[in-house]
Amino acid sequence: MKRFLYYVTCTVVIGIMLYMGTKYQIHLKEESTQTFELMPFIIFTALFPIVIGILLRLPKLMIEIKEKKTWTFDWIKIVAIGLPSLYVALIPIFAFSSFGSNFPLANNIVLFGDKAITTIAGLIFGYVLLDSLKEE
Repeated sequence: MKRFLYYVTCTVVIGIMLYMGTKYQIHLKEESTQTFELMPFIIFTALFPIVIGILLRLPKLMIEIKEKKTWTFDWIKIVAIGLPSLYVALIPIFAFSSFGSNFPLANNIVLFGDKAITTIAGLIFGYVLLDSLKEE
């Protein structure tokens, strides 16, 4: 029962974070249409899925931390999965920076306007970031 309540609490916290983040993202979008300042909206849209990915892995990590074992970092996982997903997640920021056209895939993803690719990549990076912490 204790474990069930732990997971329900974590789910509620993640749900609240999703709600608040989405509400703030809508606020930034409305503000950007009025001020023509796109970067705060683009930065939040790129980084918010990473935070959600971290929150999705955090409950299991907290359980693992309670076991009090020595920890190490899985560099292979972070380099093979994490860095490419981080790159794809940050493409909107790269595309709207001063040298955006020089980044591979930046123009294609921005032209197609599909946020699903960058959102999923952000979720993957956030999850893999915490999942790369492993016990020895």
